[in-house]
Amino acid sequence: MKKHLFLLTLVVSLSLVLFSFAKVNNSSELIASVKDSILTDSSALDEVSVSEKLYTDLHLQDAGLSKETVEYAVTGYQKLVDSGLVNKDQYLTIVDFSQSSREKRFYIIDMKNDTLAWNTYVAHGKNSGVDMAKSFSNAFNSNKSSLGFYVTKSTYNGKHGLSLRIKGLEQGFNDNAEARGVVVHGAAYVNAGRVHSGYMGRSQGCPALPQNEYAQVINIIKDGSVMFIYNPSEDYLQSSTLLD
Repeated sequence: MKKHLFLLTLVVSLSLVLFSFAKVNNSSELIASVKDSILTDSSALDEVSVSEKLYTDLHLQDAGLSKETVEYAVTGYQKLVDSGLVNKDQYLTIVDFSQSSREKRFYIIDMKNDTLAWNTYVAHGKNSGVDMAKSFSNAFNSNKSSLGFYVTKSTYNGKHGLSLRIKGLEQGFNDNAEARGVVVHGAAYVNAGRVHSGYMGRSQGCPALPQNEYAQVINIIKDGSVMFIYNPSEDYLQSSTLLD
């Protein structure tokens, strides 16, 4: 009888030990799982916090930008900086083609000093729309603007004077931009005097700037900074690999 009782006690004790071990194991797995989840989501939280801080501190709503636009811009900017494709990470340029051509929709954000370094007018392609840009293309001879992220390159002197090459980084959306001759340059048809007309002057697809500002802008953002040309196009937003 005592022998049976001893064996029963031993079995129960072993069961309790195994149960406790399994419980500890499960707890450890749960903690590890939560930790992995936090680490995975930390970059997304960083993007949100950076964009929210910029949006609030720089009063970008008052300058015409939406919070969504800034969030998209910062998401792509941080991915490109992390990828090593950006030589000049101080500046993030946003060209917001969700706005009227008569609005100051060209923005340079100084990411190091948390300031809005520049805000001015910018043209879109003549076949993208009249006052509002609604149609975009990566095709040659389309005379349309191309959406997405770019990195600025070197300057040259051409028919528009000082001009800035830009390289499109998103296949199918803007990777033909450089070969199409899409550059940042100055243009007489982009100026404050046209604000009260029906629309700002339009380009052949280039983000053209006012003549009294373009050289200063080019010298700020040249040689490897990020430029984001935005419009809430569902095709672009759902397909961009830099926004997923």
